[in-house]
Amino acid sequence: MEISTRTYRRIIGVITAIVAVAFTTVALVPLRSDVNSTTIALVFLLVAVLVASFFQRWAAFTAAILAALSFNYFFLPPIYTLTIAEPQNLVSLFVFLAVAIGAGHLSATANKRRAEAEHLYKELEAAFDAASEAEALRRSEKLKTSLLDAVTHDFRTPLTSIKASVTMLIDDNQLERRDRTLDQHGRGELLEVINEESDKLNTFVESMVELARFQAGENELKRTTVSPEEIVVKAARRARSLRPKHGLKSQVEPGLPALSVDSRAVVEAIYNLLDNAAKYSPVGSDIRISASRVADNVRFSVEDEGPGVPESDREAVFERYYRGEKSDGRSVGLGMGLAIVRGIIEAHGGHIWVEAGLRGAKFVFELPIGEHGR
Repeated sequence: MEISTRTYRRIIGVITAIVAVAFTTVALVPLRSDVNSTTIALVFLLVAVLVASFFQRWAAFTAAILAALSFNYFFLPPIYTLTIAEPQNLVSLFVFLAVAIGAGHLSATANKRRAEAEHLYKELEAAFDAASEAEALRRSEKLKTSLLDAVTHDFRTPLTSIKASVTMLIDDNQLERRDRTLDQHGRGELLEVINEESDKLNTFVESMVELARFQAGENELKRTTVSPEEIVVKAARRARSLRPKHGLKSQVEPGLPALSVDSRAVVEAIYNLLDNAAKYSPVGSDIRISASRVADNVRFSVEDEGPGVPESDREAVFERYYRGEKSDGRSVGLGMGLAIVRGIIEAHGGHIWVEAGLRGAKFVFELPIGEHGR
C-alpha cells in the first residue's frame, strides 16, 4: 500500500522527535550533577520547539510528552522512577509540559500558517508574472524580505518573554516553600504574560494569513444587515482592554440607515484603528469614534490625540509592513493592521484615508449605503 506524502512526513516527524529527545537525554544525563533542573528543562523545551518548527503537531506533541517523561524519569528525584518526591517538582513538571505543548502547538500552527501564506503569495506572484515579469520579481523579493524581517522580530520578542516567565516559575519551584519569592499573585502575573505573549504570536500569524487572503481576493464577505450604531458598539466592546489607559468616546448620528456588510470584518477594522490610535497616543488621552451620513455613504472615523501622521506618509501608512514611529523614535506594531483595514474597507466597495484631526491623527472611511438603506 502506497503511503501518502503527508503520512510519510508525519511518520518522519514523530521519529525525529523520538530521536531528538533520546539524543538530548543521553547528552544531559552525565551532566545532571553539574547542571540544575531549570537549565535541563529549558534545553528540552528548546528541542520541542525546534521539532515543531520543522514538522506538524504530531511531532510537536510527541516531543513535548517524551521530553516531560524523560525530564521526570532521569532528572527529577527520585531518578529512574516516574514518582515525584517533592510537590514543587510536580508543579515544575506540569508547568514544563504545559509550556512545551503550548509552544510546540503555536510553532506548528505558525509553520502551517506560513505555508498557507507562502502558497497564497505564490499565486499572487504568478498573477503579477502574467502582467509584468520584471515588476513581479521586484515585488516578490521585497515581500520576502519584509516577511523575513517581520517573522524574525515578531516571533522572537514573544518567545523571549515566554521563556523568561517560564524560567522564573521553574526557578521559584526549585526553592523551599519558605524561600520562595513568588506568591500566588506573582505566579498569576507570569502566567498572564505567557498567555498574552502566546496570543500575540497567534495574532501575528492570523494577521499574515488574513492580509494575504484579502490581497488575493479570497476572503468571502458574509454580508448581513446591521446598523452603524451596532457596529460602533461592538467595536468599542472589542476594545475594552484599551480603556485602562485611554478614554473611549463615541458619537453616532441619529437615524443612520442600515448597512449590508460583513459585520465581523468591519468591527475588526474599527478595532484595528482603535488599537493603532492607542499605540501612538499618550496614556490618559481620549480616542473618539464617530459615524455620520455623507451623501450616499456612512462615514466612520477614529481620532486620537497622538503626534498625527505627516502628510507625506498618509498613503504609505496603509502599505504592508509600514511601521510608524512613536515620539521616542521606536517602531510600533507589526506593520499589517492598517493594510488589513484597507483590504476590508475596499472589499466592501468603500475607501479609507487619514487626515489631520483636532489634536492628532484622524482615520476616516466610508461605506456605501446601498439601495436597501436609502
